[in-house]
Amino acid sequence: MPWAGHTGQHAIPEVYAAIQRSGLSLIFVNTRWQCEFVFQQLWAINDESLPIGLHHGSLAAEQRRKVEAAMARGDLRAVVCTSTLDLGIDWGDVDLVIQMAAPKGSSRLVQRIGRANHRLDEPSRALMVPASRFELLECQAAKEAVADNAFDWEPHHIGTLDTLAQHVMGVACSEPFDMDDLYTEVTGCSPYRGLSYEAFEEVVDFVATGGYALRTYDRFARIVRTPEGRWTVRNQLIAQRHRMNVGAIVAAGTLNVKVASRRGGASKQLIGGRKVGEAEEWYFEQLTPGDTFVFAGQVWAFQGINGMDALVTHATGKDPKIPSWGGSQFPLGTSLAARVRAMIQDRDHWRVLPVDVQEWLELQAERSMIPDADSLLIETFPRGSRHFMVAYPFEGRLAHSTLCMLLTRRLDRLGVGPLGFVVTDYSFAIWSIKPMDALDWDALFQPDMLGDDLEAWLEESFMMKRTFRSCALVSGLIERRQPGAEKTGRQVTFSTDLIYDVLRRHQPDHLLLRTARSDAASGLLDVARLGQLLSRIAGHIRHAALERASPFCVPVLVMIGRERVGGDAADMILEASAQDLIDEVMEDAPPELQGAA
Repeated sequence: MPWAGHTGQHAIPEVYAAIQRSGLSLIFVNTRWQCEFVFQQLWAINDESLPIGLHHGSLAAEQRRKVEAAMARGDLRAVVCTSTLDLGIDWGDVDLVIQMAAPKGSSRLVQRIGRANHRLDEPSRALMVPASRFELLECQAAKEAVADNAFDWEPHHIGTLDTLAQHVMGVACSEPFDMDDLYTEVTGCSPYRGLSYEAFEEVVDFVATGGYALRTYDRFARIVRTPEGRWTVRNQLIAQRHRMNVGAIVAAGTLNVKVASRRGGASKQLIGGRKVGEAEEWYFEQLTPGDTFVFAGQVWAFQGINGMDALVTHATGKDPKIPSWGGSQFPLGTSLAARVRAMIQDRDHWRVLPVDVQEWLELQAERSMIPDADSLLIETFPRGSRHFMVAYPFEGRLAHSTLCMLLTRRLDRLGVGPLGFVVTDYSFAIWSIKPMDALDWDALFQPDMLGDDLEAWLEESFMMKRTFRSCALVSGLIERRQPGAEKTGRQVTFSTDLIYDVLRRHQPDHLLLRTARSDAASGLLDVARLGQLLSRIAGHIRHAALERASPFCVPVLVMIGRERVGGDAADMILEASAQDLIDEVMEDAPPELQGAA
């Protein structure tokens, strides 16, 4: 089992062998990047030319339907897929489910396993393929959670004001409404039961005027008061535009990925032909013509952008310069993270783990410490010309990223010169110019960082503009679709950035700014979970000052150089491979623990 990684590449031959032994297998991955990667790896060793399909949300609908039809006919032996196939699939001929990498939650694992042998009184079969030793711990915890019927819980959701603004507008498009009657109806819904009448009035005023800072602009006046004191849509054109833009799911701006061909004539201009799928605009903005990347199971060369189309050509025989366009990652579930922390501190529990993983844990105990479930282990050590701090909260990438952004601000004020950070679901690493061994850890991790430090960072962060864009689209302040036209993602971003700057300058307490802060805190930043972490570890931080990296450090240290934070870190890019780090960690290891490598 590898010490680090997230692809499961080491197990591809065993996955292929499992496909050979089964009828139809669904191979679930957590991101579109992994989907493309695993598909490519399987095809590379597919000596028997087994029919293997690919299915994820960025593929063209026609291509997804072809894969689904081939599954229904029994023409495929395996499909590599994301969550696009873990709901609503009721084919009884699926023999095996394979979960590549850790599932991130017991409920998701059960949902996916249930796709196999979907027949009365037949058990479902599944294989879990952890990509690293930390992921093996997570897979074991998920397996035990399923056995205990201990599934992930969903947090209580409070209704957002941008969604309420859209509902108010929709009601006005139907028939004139009375504010008191609509308020009673809205607060009868659980997510809005705590909504004050003053907040509701503010939402109605926002739909009517755009708010104090925007009320002089006629375009934001969408509803008007009737002589009877009711509210109704201003005119039918506004109602039409509202219906064209209604919806609470805001996808990133996308371009159609089309195979390029040359139009006749002297210019030989490239035009789009067959559609391959869709991908985010920001991805293509970082490419230059000729760059190669993996998409829809093939390697393509980027040629340029024409309107809403990204034009590509086949890059047969070439390696991809850009592995993929990315894809969002599932957060590590709160209850599953708690189980992993409990498992690590319970030495008796280690007996259920493979021998090499047990030896890896023993080596960690020998070289450093084993984290406790209710405390935070922090390791500091020098490496090269820099100094490192690595911590193990086991709270997921979102919470870790937010925590690192806030910690680096504090470390900068303390004069240690933080240069950058990287995170995994299990740990994070920060490196600096000066040593961090003598820091007051309890003061550094005080929960008050979620106050002024968080607000100051949000004011500077691009995340706020991105979140504001989503709120503006949901609330109807900005319309993406208009009769006879559609704005590109770049046009929408330009419009919302202008409004964002105006509101920050002239009405910083505007309803949409508050909603954007709330959305960022709960979604992009996972502030609630971070607050629980800081409360849990208050007064319970264990520090280990080491001479070199510990075994637990390897998975996060190999991320350095793949993820960057700011220009000041440019001189700190480490090109050490995982094996170099392992050799460093294993130096002078006790003979009985040499098998951990």
